Amino acid sequence: MSDRIAMLPQLAPSSSLTVETVCGVRHWNDHLFSFAITRPPNFRFRSGEFVMLGLPGAQRPLLRAYSIASPAYADELEFLSIKVCDGPLTSRLAQIQRGDQLFLGRKPTGTLVADALLPGRRLFLLSTGTGLAPFLSIVRDADIYERFVQVQVVHSVRRVADLACREVLETHLAGDPLVQDQALLQLSYLPTVTREPFQTTGRIGALIESGALFTGLAGPRRLNPEIDRVMLCGGMAMIRELAGQLDELGFMEGSNAHPGHYIIERAFVG
Repeated sequence: MSDRIAMLPQLAPSSSLTVETVCGVRHWNDHLFSFAITRPPNFRFRSGEFVMLGLPGAQRPLLRAYSIASPAYADELEFLSIKVCDGPLTSRLAQIQRGDQLFLGRKPTGTLVADALLPGRRLFLLSTGTGLAPFLSIVRDADIYERFVQVQVVHSVRRVADLACREVLETHLAGDPLVQDQALLQLSYLPTVTREPFQTTGRIGALIESGALFTGLAGPRRLNPEIDRVMLCGGMAMIRELAGQLDELGFMEGSNAHPGHYIIERAFVG
């Protein structure tokens, strides 16, 4: 037991935190894992929002914002995380097991939600690494298929092994109790790898410029603010690059108060 961080059963809730139990853990590779925890009965969130998660610290809980990867109807809350050997929180989270306990923030929030977008026809969910997490929730939201005719998930990673949830997305969410029929017709998935041979290689910006991003989609082989809406989540370099491209194309960034053509999670932007 001393070789891992065991979650103590006497963790106490507070006005801002509840105590939840780990229901399952999956290690995708040596630096990427996902996990699920119990969901409080009164916990509500919009697809794409994030919440604070944490563990006990020396003087106060160690907390970090995590995008919720599970659909809004799920009984459990799912998250996707990297493993950082010297990370104060992630180094410990990587050791959690079923039955351990975590702190969960009571108030999910965020700007990466459909309400911050103007109506459109095509929705592009552009992600790198663990930035895929909020999009796993969004594509299992039935409302998204009412808002948009086509929904495309683009996931850019360094290695093929980093393509978490690839099988689920390649099967168009087969078996999902709410959206499997809509996803089969409206959802497309484009994984791309930057450091290994794969069916699609290159960064997202290059795929936009070459037109490869639009393979199999109806409509123009370019981004058009009149019909296209974009969500960005992932590394800061990617977000800055693509936001700059979108600005040059006449896209307007949106927010909860003022919907626009594209959105990012402002809480994660440094």
